[in-house]
Amino acid sequence: MCICINCHYVDACSTYHAVEHQHQQPHLTDSPTFEAKEPTINVNIRQAGEIIEMEWDVVGCLSFTQEIGRWANLRPGELLPT
Repeated sequence: MCICINCHYVDACSTYHAVEHQHQQPHLTDSPTFEAKEPTINVNIRQAGEIIEMEWDVVGCLSFTQEIGRWANLRPGELLPT
């Protein structure tokens, strides 16, 4: 799971914005203003027949500042992204 959901900067981060784009999810912001330092992204690729799925997860970041529930507070009532 992406560590961004519990990061203080999730709604301003250009890296998370790119992850949202890859997952075709609505953006928390249209204009991110924060650049993460040295994010590490795992890309998992799965193929089912002719369909190829890619899942992007930020698993490390020097800018990560923990704020438990940050994403959930910004999107109350929505399911956490997987």
